[in-house]
Amino acid sequence: MILVSFSDGFGSHRVGFVIDSYVVDLQSAFEDLKNSFDFPIAYFPSTMLEFLRLGSAGMNAAHSIVEHIQESFDASKSYIRKASEVMLLSPIPNPPSMRDGYAFRQHVETARRNRGLEMIPEFDEIPIFYFTNHQAVTGPGDVNVQKMHLGNLDFELECAIVIGKEGRNISAEDADDYIAGYTIMNDWSARVLQMHEMKLNLGPAKGKDFATSLGPYLVTKDELELYKVKKDGQPGDFYNLTMKAYVNGQHVSTGNVADMTWSFAQIIERASYGVTLYPGDVIGSGTCGTGCFLELNGSKVFDQPWWLKPGDVVECEIDMLGKLTNVIKYVEV
Repeated sequence: MILVSFSDGFGSHRVGFVIDSYVVDLQSAFEDLKNSFDFPIAYFPSTMLEFLRLGSAGMNAAHSIVEHIQESFDASKSYIRKASEVMLLSPIPNPPSMRDGYAFRQHVETARRNRGLEMIPEFDEIPIFYFTNHQAVTGPGDVNVQKMHLGNLDFELECAIVIGKEGRNISAEDADDYIAGYTIMNDWSARVLQMHEMKLNLGPAKGKDFATSLGPYLVTKDELELYKVKKDGQPGDFYNLTMKAYVNGQHVSTGNVADMTWSFAQIIERASYGVTLYPGDVIGSGTCGTGCFLELNGSKVFDQPWWLKPGDVVECEIDMLGKLTNVIKYVEV
């Protein structure tokens, strides 16, 4: 399924799925069909987070609705809207928590080399991550920044997962079963703030906490089955999905989700050690190789350093996961 969160025009968030150029409101469709189907749930919630908390029962109900609508599509139904008529939000607008990994060796190695540093051996020992601000999530559209954020403002091209069921001390061999779906993540970074604070060996914090963009879709694993690959001796699924980023229409970055050194399953195992993960928790892959200006500028890809400014349009695209488009908007305080 290609799941979305969207605005109903009255300030409420709704959960739906995409079929061709339409968005189907899942709660409304459930109400219309519940007397004709033996659904495994008694009600269908209106938001993505509540939906994910229903676990496999909610997913099974949603799959039944999707299959029925695909077989007998009727655009005149009140719960089917043209995609152009709704505003897509982050697929999970209010995650309970949000972690970001560091899983692409090319990015880590190149970024360190550009700073005159050797590759850190601990990278091969643990799938490291940090916590970022789960209350500053945006979807497609404007990303508001203030003056200090414009100090070497950067994008970061990433893939992310959303946890679909509660778990603790999850083994990497079982971890893929805890993934509800995949989405695109842009981990906005104010590099001047970030570099200043990380001299104190903590963070990143203020260089990251103002915005993280997710979307436009949450794509379930069944949609990606044909792209799944395995790596010898390594637990967890990888996906052969091309990643690209554009700034003001110029192609600046290319990577592949399959190039992750650590699988999401391994990151989940690490993240859940002694800690409970909950439905709706978001975990990012970390930046892919070439996936940010910090890396590209240090590699002298451009004639002069390139950083984002107000009005810039940033597009992050991953095969099967869609295109996440954002515009930098300066906000006075």
